[in-house]
Amino acid sequence: MLKNILLVDDDNLFREGFIECFDGLGIIEASSGEEALEILLKPNDIDLVILDVNMSGINGIETLKKINKMIGAPSIIILTGHSSTDVAIEALRGHADDYIEKPCDIDKTREIIKNILDKRSENKGIITNGLEAKIEKVKHFLERNCSKRVHLEDAADLVFLSPKYLSRVFKQFVGMDFTDYRLLKKIDLAKELLLNPNYNINQVAEKLGYQNSESFSRQFKKFITLTPTQFCRKMARKNKKRNKSKG
Repeated sequence: MLKNILLVDDDNLFREGFIECFDGLGIIEASSGEEALEILLKPNDIDLVILDVNMSGINGIETLKKINKMIGAPSIIILTGHSSTDVAIEALRGHADDYIEKPCDIDKTREIIKNILDKRSENKGIITNGLEAKIEKVKHFLERNCSKRVHLEDAADLVFLSPKYLSRVFKQFVGMDFTDYRLLKKIDLAKELLLNPNYNINQVAEKLGYQNSESFSRQFKKFITLTPTQFCRKMARKNKKRNKSKG
């Protein structure tokens, strides 16, 4: 079973009971916000985080904020242990997708989870059966984890294929090998971030997992034939011309 839901709660008994009630879902456990962030910072295919508000260490709202800053962030449901409208509003303002009150209504909770996962599946546009579906899943996995250190073995484990076989069929379906596609997705994201005025080149390099801006610039130029600085200047000139033509 694919583990695409992360349940974060420091109450062991609650986690055990929740997993027992929803044994048809693929659930990973975390007992703290810190542990959840550690899991999400590694390559993963988690689509939904179910996150308790009241935890020792980093609480649920702070964990929510940190998760939402991640590239390819999953959907989030907040768990609140009391009927608190203020907590729910704060969670939704922090970009949670929904909230559930404890003790959980099983049918209502199941419906909320289903709706969120169905919506994410529609947005992915992924075929559900066969080898082509597995390749699409790998592509999506690379896109959402392009800022992390992802290996062929990680993707092969995800779709239950051997690394050697995945490497061969990936190139057949996609037209480029696994490594080149992974780097291409990273560069695509780099271009998007470079056009964001909130980031400079050093910050983009750090966000994408490069050790320094020099190594980032070398790889960027290899794909784009421009350095990040040259790319930004080129796009600025294009925008200036476009704005003039509109005027």
